[in-house]
Amino acid sequence: MISTKVEKEGKTQAEAQTHRPLWLRCDHVGFTCGKKVVAAYKLHQIDTEDKMCGICGFTGYRQDQKTVIERMMKAIEHRGPDSEGSFCREKITLGFRRLSIIDLEDGQQPMESADGNLHIVFNGEIYNFVELKSELKKSGHKFTNKSDTEVIIHGYEQWGTDVTKHLRGMFAFAIWDTKQKTLFMARDGFGIKPLYYAKFGSSFMFASEIKAFLDHPKFKKELNKEILSSYLCFNSTPTEETFFKGVYRVEPGYQILYKDGKINKTQFFKLEFDEKDEDMDTIVSKIRKAMDNSVKYHQISDVEVGSFLSSGIDSSYLVSIAKPDKTFTVGYDNPKYDEIKYAKDLADKLGIENKSKKITKEEYMKAFPNIMYHMDEPLADPSAIALYFVAEIASKDVKVVTSGEGADELFGGYLSYREEVDQAWYMKIPYPIRHAASLVAGLFPEVRGFNFVYRRGRKLEDYNIGLGRVFRDEEAQKIVNFKNQINTKDIVAPLYAEYKDQSDLVKRQVIDYYYWLVQDFLHAVDRNTMMFGLEARTPFLDKEVYEVARHLPGYAKVNKETTKPALRLAAKKSIPNEAYKKKKLGFPVPLREWIREDDLYNEIKAKFDSSTAKEIFNHKRIIKLLEDHKSGKKDCYKKVWTIYTFLVWYDQFFA
Repeated sequence: MISTKVEKEGKTQAEAQTHRPLWLRCDHVGFTCGKKVVAAYKLHQIDTEDKMCGICGFTGYRQDQKTVIERMMKAIEHRGPDSEGSFCREKITLGFRRLSIIDLEDGQQPMESADGNLHIVFNGEIYNFVELKSELKKSGHKFTNKSDTEVIIHGYEQWGTDVTKHLRGMFAFAIWDTKQKTLFMARDGFGIKPLYYAKFGSSFMFASEIKAFLDHPKFKKELNKEILSSYLCFNSTPTEETFFKGVYRVEPGYQILYKDGKINKTQFFKLEFDEKDEDMDTIVSKIRKAMDNSVKYHQISDVEVGSFLSSGIDSSYLVSIAKPDKTFTVGYDNPKYDEIKYAKDLADKLGIENKSKKITKEEYMKAFPNIMYHMDEPLADPSAIALYFVAEIASKDVKVVTSGEGADELFGGYLSYREEVDQAWYMKIPYPIRHAASLVAGLFPEVRGFNFVYRRGRKLEDYNIGLGRVFRDEEAQKIVNFKNQINTKDIVAPLYAEYKDQSDLVKRQVIDYYYWLVQDFLHAVDRNTMMFGLEARTPFLDKEVYEVARHLPGYAKVNKETTKPALRLAAKKSIPNEAYKKKKLGFPVPLREWIREDDLYNEIKAKFDSSTAKEIFNHKRIIKLLEDHKSGKKDCYKKVWTIYTFLVWYDQFFA
C-alpha cells in the first residue's frame, strides 16, 4: 500500500518524493457485538510507514466476533508484526496485520469510504495509484489521504467490480459493501499475493493464509485426500482446492462476489500471447524500456531496498538496473551448488554490498518443519527452503527485496522450451512411428533416452504438466493408499483447451506459469519473506513488462544456442560481467547427495516407517524408492523428498 506525501505536478509516482509523516492511527480497543455495535478506538500520533500485510475476515454475526478475529490475526501475525486493526459489524468482521514499508498518511486499515458504506482490507501495492487518483478526481471523487488503499475504494465506487482491470500492481483485497450486503474479493492477475476462502455452513471466511481459518469455530479441519497423488506429480498443490477440505485459493486474475450465501467467481485477467514479428533490436529496446520503468516503480520505498541475487541472468539484470543498497545470496560447500562467488563478483563490479550464507545440511533439516508450517501446504521444491535462508539474512538489513520470478515463464527461460527447436530432426519422423515408439518407451523406467522417445511421440497435452512433475500418474496412484485420486491430465486439460490454437512453446509457458511459477515459486517467495517481516517485489511480473513479453515471437524466446535470447541481449547492455549468458541454477540444493548420507537417510527412513506413512502410502513402495536412491541404483531423490515433505507437513497440521 503505497503513498506519497507530496504528489509533484508533472512527476510520475516513481519520481515523486516520499516523506515520513505523522498520522493518527486508530486502534480498536473494544466493542460490544449485538444488533447495535458500539466501537471504541484509541488514537496514536505516530511516525509510520506504509505496509505489506496479512488480511482475514468472515461474514455473519457472532457474540465472540472480536475474540475470533483476534485469533485469526494472531495466526498471521508474522505477515504484519508492526500493528493490527479490526472492524466488526453485525454481518461482517475484518482483520488486518501491518508490516511497515512506505510512509503513509491516514492509510489505516480496515479503511472505510467517506460515506461509511465500504470497508476494505488490502494486502499489496498499486503502482499506478497516483495516475488513477488523478483520473478519479476528474470524475468528482474527493480524497482524504494519500494511500493507494483509498484509491481502490474510490475505484470500486466508480467502476464497481471492474476496478481490478484498472490496477497495476500486486494485490489481494476484500471490500464489504454495507448497502449491497456483499463481500467483494480479488487477487492480482499474476498471483503474487495469496488469498484463500472457505464456507462452512452460513460462515464465509477469507484470509491471506489458511492457518488463519484454524481458530474459527465453524472451521472443520479435514485432509483433502483426493488431491494427494496430483501433489506427488506436481510437487505442490495444483488445483484451486487445497489439502484442507473445503478451503479454496482464489486463482490469479480472479475475483469473487459473495452475497446471500452464494459465491460468484469471475476472471478479470488471463495470460494472452499474440506474437509479433519484429527485428531483435526493436524487441531488445522494448524490453529494456519496460524493465527500466518497472524497476523504478518497484523501488518506491522509504526504507532500504535489497535484492536476492543468484548467479543467473534474471536477478543479475534486476540488480544491475536497480543498484540496490544490498544484495543477498545463499550457497553450499559443494561448489556444484554454490552461487556465492558469481553473485559476489557481480556485486563487486557494481559496487554493491553482497551478504551471503552457506547453508549446512543440519540447518536445512532443522528449519524444515517450521517452513512447512508457514507454507500452509506441502511444497516439495528444495529451493523453497533455500529461499527461507536468503530471506532470513536479508531481513536483518532491509524490509524490501526484489526478486527475479517470472522472467523464465514470460521470456522463455527453461531448457524444455527448446525441445521443438533442438529435436526438429526427430519430429520429421512420421507421427504413427513416433507414437508407437512412445508407447513402448512408456513401459520402461524413466531414464533420459526413454523419456525423450516417450515425449516426442505424444501430443504435448498428453504428457506435459509443467516443470514441477515428479511422478507419473500411474506410479503416484499406486503409492497412495487413498482411492478416487484426481488425474493430472484432467487438471491441465482446461488450460490446454483454452490455448489450443497457440504454439507448443506458448502452451508450455502457460502451464509452467500457473502450475510452477504461481503454485511453487511465488508461493515460496511470499511465505518465506513474510515469515521474516520482509516484502518481496517481482519487477518481471508487471503489466508493462508482460505487455512486451506476450508479443515476443518464438525466436526471441528460444533458439538453438540458448534460452531467453532477447532478454539476454537486453541484460547484456546493463550487466558488467558474464552473468547474461550463464545457465540457470536458482539457489540449487544438494539434496541428491545429502539423502545418501546416513544421518538424513535415517531421518527420512524413520518418517517412512511411521504409522502415519503406512496409513497414507504404500510402505513397501516408498521404502524401495528410498533404498534405490541410497544405494545409487536409481536417482529417486525428488520422489523421496516429495513424499517426505508431505509427511513433515502433515505432522504440523494433522498429527
